Amino acid sequence: MSSTTASDANGYWYPGIPDREPARAVLKALREYRAAEQEMRQRIRNDLNINEKDLQALHYLMHAYQHGNALGPTDLSRLMSISTASTTALIDRLVGSGHVERQIHPTDRRALKLVPTDKSHVDMQTSLQRFHERMMDIASSLSPKEANVVTRFLLALTETVDQEPQAPWNPVPIAGPS
Repeated sequence: MSSTTASDANGYWYPGIPDREPARAVLKALREYRAAEQEMRQRIRNDLNINEKDLQALHYLMHAYQHGNALGPTDLSRLMSISTASTTALIDRLVGSGHVERQIHPTDRRALKLVPTDKSHVDMQTSLQRFHERMMDIASSLSPKEANVVTRFLLALTETVDQEPQAPWNPVPIAGPS
């Protein structure tokens, strides 16, 4: 991923101002990380034979299960901001692939709870454990001061990305080949 491209030469979105080179390098590294993470997620989806929404739903269900909570179809629909029809189709796929079971809710027999199966735990652990361990090793190699700087930086970027733009974005037209 660290190969030089035409976008590097022209500064991508950020003009090649010498005193901004360290900042450009950080943002370039962040873009490369995001691309690598997306590729890793694609490999995991391929390994599990599920799509991105299914993987996201499985993450929510497993997280809730690990914290002693149960999610129902309505909860999942709300978390994922998808329609009830889409949620039903998603749940059907996860049940069909053996990753989730529908069970009667323990306190409301009219409701369902969605429970990740042993297969989903094994599949996710097999697919993700080595990545998580290596990522934790890298993060653990930071000093507390370095970890604080990285954390503040990423939280500030997250806050910026989560905010609505203050003014309309007017992109500069990109000239095509002549």
